[in-house]
Amino acid sequence: MARDPYLELGVSRSASQDDIRKAFRKLAKQYHPDANPGDKSAEEKFKRVSGAFDIVGDEEKRKKFDRGEIDAEGHEQSPFGRSGGAGAGGWSPRGPAGGPGPDGVDLNDILGEMFGRGGGGRNPGGFGGFSTKGQDVRAKIDIDLEDAIRGTKKRIAFSDGRTIEVAIPKGAQDGQTLRLKGQGAPGRGGPGDAMIELGIRPHPIYRREGDTLIMDVPITVPDAVLGGKVEAPTPDGNVALTVPKGSNSGQQLRLKGRGFIDAKGKRGDLVARLVVTLPDVAGPELEQFAQEWKAKRPYAAKKR
Repeated sequence: MARDPYLELGVSRSASQDDIRKAFRKLAKQYHPDANPGDKSAEEKFKRVSGAFDIVGDEEKRKKFDRGEIDAEGHEQSPFGRSGGAGAGGWSPRGPAGGPGPDGVDLNDILGEMFGRGGGGRNPGGFGGFSTKGQDVRAKIDIDLEDAIRGTKKRIAFSDGRTIEVAIPKGAQDGQTLRLKGQGAPGRGGPGDAMIELGIRPHPIYRREGDTLIMDVPITVPDAVLGGKVEAPTPDGNVALTVPKGSNSGQQLRLKGRGFIDAKGKRGDLVARLVVTLPDVAGPELEQFAQEWKAKRPYAAKKR
């Protein structure tokens, strides 16, 4: 039966996730089979600390363990005994099912960092399904807001001279990381991955508030007084915007489904904020009209 994962890693129950990660890195480096060829006790210790990290290195699993919902092996607990749960099926370095480990942490990435790109090479056949892969490479690209909404393709160059094409998905989010399998550094267990972080450039027209886009739309005094149609930009192209009669600066018109896309793929709205503008040169006729209008005192300025 597995020991308490906190004891296995030599940390307290109040340890931070960063402290747990540091403890695992230290122990994994000490007991890794590549560093202890033929040492069965070290191999067994490596398995135990890796299994412990799979439990408490994942914040959700850690909470379940602390509440007694799963045991030290990740099996769900019930009044009728344990059942196959989060850890059923045994441990593997990339998580229970061969995928990403705790909190999206790829244990191959951690071990690859510790043993270099080639991993030392003393265990080419792998250990417990593990074979040290090459390091991941990382890069960042900035895209336009319209590209994030519609999706696009971009080419990115790496420091080793390689250039690859990256498919930007529809609804891409600022800070989102795309993983390109097998595009990283070479290793004995195969190449690592390329991790591409996305950044969305500030837009000259739209301001973002979640999945809502906000823009200012200038309108003339006649359109504000009499109403009319003005051409307004949207991420999907220009549209004819209907300005209601008697509009004022600050009035907002909402265009449904013309905004940004959230992480779940739902499209927000575009809010057009009307701004009444004067011509660059007022001219004598407009000045005379303003004087006559002012003399009639048709309205009083609102108090702030």
